[in-house]
Amino acid sequence: MDNYQIADSFSLLAKLSDIHGENSFKAKSYATAAFTIEKLPMQLSETPHEKLFTIKGIGESTGKKIIEILTTGTLKSLEEMIEKTPPGVMELLNIKGIGPKKIAVIWKEMEIESIGELLYACKENRLKLYKGFGEKTQHNVIETIEFYLKSKGSFLFSQINLMADEVKSFFEKIFFTNKIALTGGYTRHLEIIHELQLVIDDTTDNIENKLAAVTDFELIEKNQHDLLYKAAIGLKIRLHGCDDTPFMQQVFLKNCSEEFADAFTQKYPSVNYKTCENEAAIFTSTGLNYIPPFQREFITIIDKAKQGPLPPLLQVNDIKGIIHSHSNWSDGGYTIEEMAKAAIGKGFEYLVISDHSKSAFYANGLKEDRIKEQHLYIDQLNEQLAPFKILKSIESDILNDGSLDYSNAILSTFDLVIASVHSNLKMSEEKAMMRLINAIENPYTTILGHMTGRLLLSRKGYPVDHKKIIDACAANNVVIELNAHPSRLDMDWRYIGYALEKNVLISIDPDAHSLDGLDDIKYGIISAQKAMVEKENNLSSFGLKELEAFLLKKKVSLIKN
Repeated sequence: MDNYQIADSFSLLAKLSDIHGENSFKAKSYATAAFTIEKLPMQLSETPHEKLFTIKGIGESTGKKIIEILTTGTLKSLEEMIEKTPPGVMELLNIKGIGPKKIAVIWKEMEIESIGELLYACKENRLKLYKGFGEKTQHNVIETIEFYLKSKGSFLFSQINLMADEVKSFFEKIFFTNKIALTGGYTRHLEIIHELQLVIDDTTDNIENKLAAVTDFELIEKNQHDLLYKAAIGLKIRLHGCDDTPFMQQVFLKNCSEEFADAFTQKYPSVNYKTCENEAAIFTSTGLNYIPPFQREFITIIDKAKQGPLPPLLQVNDIKGIIHSHSNWSDGGYTIEEMAKAAIGKGFEYLVISDHSKSAFYANGLKEDRIKEQHLYIDQLNEQLAPFKILKSIESDILNDGSLDYSNAILSTFDLVIASVHSNLKMSEEKAMMRLINAIENPYTTILGHMTGRLLLSRKGYPVDHKKIIDACAANNVVIELNAHPSRLDMDWRYIGYALEKNVLISIDPDAHSLDGLDDIKYGIISAQKAMVEKENNLSSFGLKELEAFLLKKKVSLIKN
């Protein structure tokens, strides 16, 4: 073990000691030892143990630790420190601009345990609410994290959506053909993309030869009919050749889940792919109505496509209003008026402001006196902006026992209540279900927000029994949110079909914390399309009058009960 490796151990021990609030003198001595060891002209591994204590800057405690590292290859005190530090907190050390003391605040005060969670918090303007973090620090942290995450190779659908067409155009220029198609997880609209796949009407060998001189692409895997490259930006790109398979057949198969592809080829083995100019022609040749790539997941849809055309796809222009948005009254970046005018500019009929409740202190949640102030302010804005309407809402924290954050008297002052879990996310399924079911059964809950609390690529959601949650929402006339924020997309589209069976309304909501955040609605639409949600099934597709009638009906039933 060389000096640099030993120095790294002391440096990490110093940082972790600071994060855990250990004796500051010890942390400084470890940092000093790391600096001293790195600058030594001789290797400690070649120095007699007894002479280590004579080196300037190395005391008795440090010397003993060096001997421990040299003889065992490890340092027990460091291993113990690592063991009690969540892996995600360890990873925060890779982010420039936040040192150990700031990481301690992020972890212990903000309860953030991963890089992805920190990025989400920054984009919700939460970091700057804490002492020692300003607007500039928050901006720099966002830039550093985004660069770091790109280097890891997995991307959100929304990130790939910004670059996919550009990548396709790049290959069209290299291969002088438009017989190149985007396929795979991207065209199937999966929420996480590990590699961008394209089919090229050329042989695998020719593809490899033509890309040999392209310095921005590194070949990392070669198979019989495909090549996997890593681009300079960290994106993995898999190129499928057409050595012995017609181009349209290859495109079609790569645009299906494995389950769907197997079932289709077994049922329709005689399809002549060579005569098919596009995927629509493939379905026509089988007598099936067209199934888009993002709905080719489960084999049950094949029977639906036999019976008749599939339901029309939900579109962005089917959304009539923005439900679930935040303002600078809590952790949003803009005033309610600015958010409303942005919504008006996009043609929406209404805006539901759902700032955080009082327990969300980290997000400047609203205490009771501020709720009254906000409601008066909204009344004034509604007079100015009519016929557009701002609805009074709250994103109420679901507390540990499943109760909501305010008394019923306060909850009754809102037009609608979104109930969400934001704290104590490390739960067993039993605990999570107790909290969620209790919240659903609260008569003032209108919408269950982001059901599992997941952050894609950053944080697994807490475990839930989706069917039991949906059944409870059906029994209590509670809407389930499809949170359209590209890091959430929660509830998961895979369970929406059961909700539709139970006549539970979905609400596609952007959870917007900024003006740009209003546009995130499109990612919720993309997810809803996979689940075959129609506008009649979606609360945010209700016009203002329809929404008000729905809310009035719920309040009337509440009074009766």
